[in-house]
Amino acid sequence: MENRHMESQGARSQFAGASNSRNPNEATSTAVSDSISRGKDVVGSAARDAMNSAGSDLQSLQADLNGLKETVTKLMSEAADQAAKTAREVSSQVTSRVSDVAGDLADRGSAMASTATEQAKTFASEVESMARRNPIGAIAGAVLVGIMIGVLGRRS
Repeated sequence: MENRHMESQGARSQFAGASNSRNPNEATSTAVSDSISRGKDVVGSAARDAMNSAGSDLQSLQADLNGLKETVTKLMSEAADQAAKTAREVSSQVTSRVSDVAGDLADRGSAMASTATEQAKTFASEVESMARRNPIGAIAGAVLVGIMIGVLGRRS
């Protein structure tokens, strides 16, 4: 209640003395305008600083991302090169082992063939020597083998 009374007295005094009341109002209005102008300037300056800071942060972030991209690309390239090198080494080892096994098989096959040839020659020379020692037995054996081949040939 007291505040209302003071406000009404203040309002009366403002209207009573027009020359006194206008100067303080104009001064207050000018002070408020100046304060608002300074506030706008400070806010604008802060906004510009924030924009500049954000811009430089964004450029720094972009540079960091480009560096990361280059690092990942380099890493992937090195990994691919290493994988290709490992694949070549494994392929070379497998080729060497297959070549060794094939050579070993060829050597064994050759040894078996020469052994079979020697055994056939030995068998042939023994048959020949047996036929020279016992010609009638050799002829009888040949006749028996011929008869057996003829009998088997008729059945099929």
